[in-house]
Parts: sequence; structure tokens; C-alpha cells
Amino acid sequence: MDQLEHLTRRYNIFTRLSAAFLYGLAVSVALNFFWRPGHIYSSGITGFAQLIETMTQHSAVKLSTSLMFFALNVPLFVLGWFKIGHKFTFFTIISVLVGAVMMKAIHPISVNFDPMICAIFGGVINGVGTGLALKAGISTGGLDIVDIILRKKTGRSFGTINIAINMVIVLASGLVFGWPRALYTALNIFINGRVIDAVYTQHQKMQVLVVTERPEAIIDHVQDVMHRGITIIHDAEGAYGHTEKTVLLTIIDRYDMYDIHRIITEIDPYAFVSVSEVVRIYGRFKERKVV
Repeated sequence: MDQLEHLTRRYNIFTRLSAAFLYGLAVSVALNFFWRPGHIYSSGITGFAQLIETMTQHSAVKLSTSLMFFALNVPLFVLGWFKIGHKFTFFTIISVLVGAVMMKAIHPISVNFDPMICAIFGGVINGVGTGLALKAGISTGGLDIVDIILRKKTGRSFGTINIAINMVIVLASGLVFGWPRALYTALNIFINGRVIDAVYTQHQKMQVLVVTERPEAIIDHVQDVMHRGITIIHDAEGAYGHTEKTVLLTIIDRYDMYDIHRIITEIDPYAFVSVSEVVRIYGRFKERKVV
């Protein structure tokens, strides 16, 4: 795992471009092979793009999902450019553009899958593609950008807004295709979210407890490399050897696990380290900068 993290950081640009391509492939396969044949809507911007295509398919001006998928993201590109970061937004534009092109290029095939199969496989495939994109440090556009901005400003996720938007999509699915399809759409959205959470874990907060005899060097390196605050507990004693030790306590993003493990191992290979997932944080915690 550490070697994979090291390679991912070393070849950052290649990793991001590869993730953008994989996301584009995943969302296009999910759309054309499962969602469209199963009359199932995706979540977020992709789902709204599908809704617009459905509403305009019998009108004089037909708006495709691929076109609307890109067009609806344009205002969010501008928001991300000024509020998040230029490099982040650049790779996000690439991932959305690749997705829009592949939605058009990968033509639907004649399939007759059960709607349940369409909901499950569509959610899994798109969830894996989205999770890998987020893991590589890029966004898939849409509500991801809004989420990042709100977390930076308030420290809270936009879960309520996200649920409300997806409820509109589920209700629209029921009105257009019937309420059984609304159930499958809700199932697809749920599976998609769970798979994303399983693949993309870097936003999770971890509590690291270190028992060491070389606290000063570890503190200096952690603060220089990771810019994290550390709580120091002096006068700890090991029960086995009765040696004096110091306990260090810090909260990090899961993304920082590679750095802190490398620092501790290099400075004090005999240090005792305990890592646990944090449910909630109160007080000041600086989110890792998105670039």
C-alpha cells in the first residue's frame, strides 16, 4: 500500500490523466450499458443531464446527456477555478470532457438486463470510476466541487443538499418511467455512494498515537512536512522496560498516512504507533489543501 501511494505521488500528472480517462470510460459504460437501457437515472449532475435529455427527446431541440453533462458543469468549473485551485479545476475539466466525449463515442448496445442488474452494475462501475478519480486528486465535476467549497468554508459536508437533489431525480424517475424504476434509481444512487466511499478513503480523519523516545525529531518532521498540530504528553513510562517515553497525539487525513509512517519509521523504528478512525472532530482542523 505504501509503495502504491509512493508511485501515485511520484507520477502525479500521469496518475491524474489516467484517472480522468478511467472515470470517463466508467461513466459512459454505466450510462450506455446499464442506466439508459434500464431507464435508471444517475445521481447529481449526470442525473440532471439525463432528465433534460428525457424532457427534450420529443421536442424540436434535442439535448443529449453528454452535451448537458458538460454544459451543466461549466458554471462549476468557474467556481472551482476561483474558490479551490487552478490545477484541480484543470484536471476536473479534463475528466468531465473525457466523460462527455465517451458518452457519445461509446454507442449503446442492445441489452435486455433486468432493471435490478442495471441499477447494481451501473452504480458499482460509476462508483469505482468516481472513487479512483477522487483518489487521484481530481474531481468528476458537479456536486463534488460544491462539497469541497462548503467543507473548506464551514467544515461541514453538504449531505442534506445532496440528498434533496437526488430525491428530485428519484421522483422524476418515478413520474417518467414508473415507481418501480424510481426504486431502482434510488438503489443505484445508494450503491454508487457506498462504492465511492469504499474506494475513496483519503478524506477520512485518522487519530495517530505515537509512543516514542525521540519526540523532538518526530514533531519537527511532522510539522515541516505535513503542517499538523501535535499534542505532547510527557513523563510516560513503558511497563515492560520502565523507560521514560513521550506520547504524541495528532489528527491527520488518511492521505497523510504514507508521510507520517515514513517519518516515524525513519526516526524511531521502535516507536509504538496506534491508528484509529475518527468519527467527528470539534475545534480547529486544517483540511488538506486541494490543488
